Amino acid sequence: MEVFAEYLAQIKNPQHRTRTEEVLAWVTNKFPSLIPKVAWNQPMFTDHGTFIIGFSVAKHHLAVAPEKAGIIHFSYKIVQSGYDHTKELVRIKWDSPVDFTLLEQMIEFNIIDKADCSTFWRK
Repeated sequence: MEVFAEYLAQIKNPQHRTRTEEVLAWVTNKFPSLIPKVAWNQPMFTDHGTFIIGFSVAKHHLAVAPEKAGIIHFSYKIVQSGYDHTKELVRIKWDSPVDFTLLEQMIEFNIIDKADCSTFWRK
């Protein structure tokens, strides 16, 4: 989690910081083979040099970015979890619970779907 320490320290709202730290720690513990990093001022996780999932903090939500393919694949489950989404990210409102099962499924999908991917982003 040291890699995220500076990013987390910049989150002014202590509840948002705690939630973000909880999610990042969960991913780190659940998927120890993923590489944690901060790029484009966002915490993210990669596998063999390819993007798996990223996060960012906004005023009203924690944004989860599994790439467009992940959004399309899980759009029904995202809505079922009570979240809204764009083509590129899922918004988890600060006062909503985190659906860790859905988060796990999105990460596993990207790991499997991008197993042979040689670029950072899907083409």
